[in-house]
Amino acid sequence: MLVIGRALMTKPQLFMLDEPSMGLAPIIVKEILDILKKMQQEQGLSVLLVEQNAAAALSIADYGYIMENGKVVLEGSVADLKNNPNIKEFYLGIGKEGEKIKYSELKDHKDNKHWVA
Repeated sequence: MLVIGRALMTKPQLFMLDEPSMGLAPIIVKEILDILKKMQQEQGLSVLLVEQNAAAALSIADYGYIMENGKVVLEGSVADLKNNPNIKEFYLGIGKEGEKIKYSELKDHKDNKHWVA
């Protein structure tokens, strides 16, 4: 968090973050993401965010890329990604009827993903 604060003091135009949520309490992660979103809107800060927490990343993103095994397998606007049934199920834990699903209840996602060639 100190590094993030020091970097923001330089008033960057592009801010690159790699897994900012790792090891932090959820309330701190939310606060960091809220601050980044506010800086995007008010100061025109561009943010390049690498994050495994898909819900957190999509909460501040305008555009996203889904990578698997080092390859981009899907990309699009946040609205498109949030509405994609595979993203909902495999990355956000939301079933077809909008219910929360447990990871242990998912079928092997490699058999179900439509984007894998």
